[in-house]
Amino acid sequence: MRRKRSLILAAVATVAALATAWIALPASAAAPTATLRTVSDWGSGWQDEITISNTGTSAMTSWKVEFDLPAGSSIGSFWDTEMTASGSHRTFTNRAWNGSVPVGAKVTFGFVGAGAQPINCKLNGNPCSGESTATQPPVTTPATTVPTTRPTTAAPTTAPTTKAPTTPVTTTPAATVPPAGDLLPVTVTNRSGRNEPVYLYVLGVNLQTGKLGYVNAGGGFTPWTGGGPVPVPAPDVSIPGPANGSSTTIKVLKNLSGRIYFSFGRKLDFRITTDGLVQPAPWAGGDPNRDILFDWSEFTLNGSGLWLNSSQVDMFAVPHGVSVTGGSGKTSKTGELVANGRQKVIDAVRANPDFAKSVVTRSDGTVLRVLAPGKAADAGLMSPTYLDSYITSAWNAYTSKTLTVVPFGDRPDVKYLGRTSGNVMNFTDGSGRTVASFTKPSTANVWGCDGALGAPNDQVVGPISRTLCSALWRTTLGRIDTQPGGKAADFYTGGPANPYAKSIHDNMVDGRAYAFAFDDVLAQESLVHDGDPRAAGITLSPF
Repeated sequence: MRRKRSLILAAVATVAALATAWIALPASAAAPTATLRTVSDWGSGWQDEITISNTGTSAMTSWKVEFDLPAGSSIGSFWDTEMTASGSHRTFTNRAWNGSVPVGAKVTFGFVGAGAQPINCKLNGNPCSGESTATQPPVTTPATTVPTTRPTTAAPTTAPTTKAPTTPVTTTPAATVPPAGDLLPVTVTNRSGRNEPVYLYVLGVNLQTGKLGYVNAGGGFTPWTGGGPVPVPAPDVSIPGPANGSSTTIKVLKNLSGRIYFSFGRKLDFRITTDGLVQPAPWAGGDPNRDILFDWSEFTLNGSGLWLNSSQVDMFAVPHGVSVTGGSGKTSKTGELVANGRQKVIDAVRANPDFAKSVVTRSDGTVLRVLAPGKAADAGLMSPTYLDSYITSAWNAYTSKTLTVVPFGDRPDVKYLGRTSGNVMNFTDGSGRTVASFTKPSTANVWGCDGALGAPNDQVVGPISRTLCSALWRTTLGRIDTQPGGKAADFYTGGPANPYAKSIHDNMVDGRAYAFAFDDVLAQESLVHDGDPRAAGITLSPF
């Protein structure tokens, strides 16, 4: 499953539509023009590209595009261009190989950013529109539905970086395997040992229509309606869950991608806006779900099968395992903690004074959750610059040596070589051509695998970005010079301590977890998949 293992619960289908929606600027036949389009927007970041069209009367031998970034915006990775920064101003110039643009030809470069879109675009000193007016209209982008969480892909967009660890497998007699169909039975089993009522929610996006909605216990999908500029309460779409020691089976509709939430004692509070569903965010001040014990699993069910994972990308709260049974009768499972594993994670995080406040306890003494470092920093519970010194050291290590990135485990011939110049790490391919550049990320960029480490859904920049972020999370960048690199025993042993990710992985029966967005690099993620799913399960573990 790629990406930041948080699911898009806003109009994911708009991404594809947006990729074909060009932003037209008034053109002039007398001068070259530049147009910007947003390839994708995942709420916390976006991927843009600018196409330069030589609509002039003579060949171009070089080009320079510049624009301003609104306050709070940033550019992280970029490709097919050189970039310089001066305050909020960004200047992009051609690489050695793409500066010549004959009359009638085009050249394109791209970048990943966050915040508001660029304004005041100029091409070779003139307005990007080609007009000769002194004032150039701002480059704008069409309104999009903003996801309330980071996006994810249902299936890997790139080949796995290594063979996955062995996933526990059991075999069910063929006679008891459910038949194939458009409704997948998902059994939620409560072994938590807690006596509060459990509430279930199946929320997601219909992959055929792009509409957001919810699913009832029988698998019926209903799109959300209503909402406004100010969030309004969503209808109660909870499904009664299993009591301790029992199970509840619900149905999930094919061609749905989303989350299955489960809460203890109280129902969750969801809100609807014109932009989509506002999901629980207990790390944010004022969130009505802050005092509720809850968690979720993420899934995508489509024609290629089921992907189901537990997730600790945002927080570690309710221990649970996930499983899928295929048509062959084989059941794969992952996400199970060792005995007393939840408490061991809590104790390990509390023992580190830099992380201790990320353990959130309710007034009755119940530990509700351990926040992931990025969420804890956002909530003011740990230093927002915790990784800065390590990032600088790891980044600068490649001013004097080369970082080799081999992003595809089944394609060892595909290699990219990285060297740092200033605060930018440039990567070249086998021909020596620069194919991607990354500005030095901040601590927040690493925790979120976003911003300067935003990963476009391509076959070059995205895979390199994923690799960099996973190496920085695991503190192997600067120590291991071929990435992805190392084994589980090598992770979290250098740089500043990361008890959050380390303790979660250490206390999983199979060592697999989704402690951060790209934990699937080197196949460390708690994910099950089957191309012919007949049944799935979520088991709430004892705690």
